[in-house]
Amino acid sequence: MARTAKTNPRARVLGAELRQLREDAELGVRELGRRLGVGHTTIWRYESGVKPPSPEDAASLLTALGVTGAEKERIVKMARTVHDPNWLTSGVPGIREELATLIEFERTATQITEVGILVFPGLLQTREYMREVMATLPADRLETRVAFRLSRREILDKEDGPHLVALIAEAALQEKIGGPQVMADQLRHLLKISERSNVTVQILPSGATTWHSAHAGPFILFEFDDQRPIVHLEHFRTSAFLRNVKDVNDYREAVANLRQRAMSQEDSKELITRRVEAIERELD
Repeated sequence: MARTAKTNPRARVLGAELRQLREDAELGVRELGRRLGVGHTTIWRYESGVKPPSPEDAASLLTALGVTGAEKERIVKMARTVHDPNWLTSGVPGIREELATLIEFERTATQITEVGILVFPGLLQTREYMREVMATLPADRLETRVAFRLSRREILDKEDGPHLVALIAEAALQEKIGGPQVMADQLRHLLKISERSNVTVQILPSGATTWHSAHAGPFILFEFDDQRPIVHLEHFRTSAFLRNVKDVNDYREAVANLRQRAMSQEDSKELITRRVEAIERELD
């Protein structure tokens, strides 16, 4: 339990950045440990987020890796704030630390459950649908972000990749983001990917007469083999990572309730198929 208790979102992303810098420097954990005068298990703990380095230790490690200037200051600053368990960021979603966190959680999760209300989960989006969702980005950043999101979908192709559960509100099927053709292609892609053994797609039907947790907005629940689950929330200009046990348990309970409310996988596929056919009739 010690490993679980000491790991939080900031520690995970700090560790991911340190590991990437070490790999970029083409150093093994033993060699880096030797240069710092510490055991290789200490380096592993830094990089896994089990025991994040102090700001002073982070500075020494970065010096050993040849990292200087603004990049060094940025990562040392991360080490100073690493023990904040719930990470709230305000501004435009997609700052480097947040994206690195999402990648790390997607890479190491055993199951990802995403609740989508009006937009399909990012890991299930087509290229053209992504472009429409990200249309407000400056042109010089748009294609980079699209390519980046497409690359993240590769985790679903790995043998040891996570199981993705997508709970999608029926309202998302009605929105024609990008126009009828883009939406038809998106729905066909959704049907195709839902055939995979590690992807579960369930539709939350419209017409509810009682409130349920999806009415409060979208969220992602990451579950792991070696530590407690973590929840990610993202809205227009604010996002948060939650690991408080009570908070996360509430979201796990919400997922269980939503899966009971949602259509079965087969019924969901039939509904998506009918929606594709309706859009295609419009295109004829």
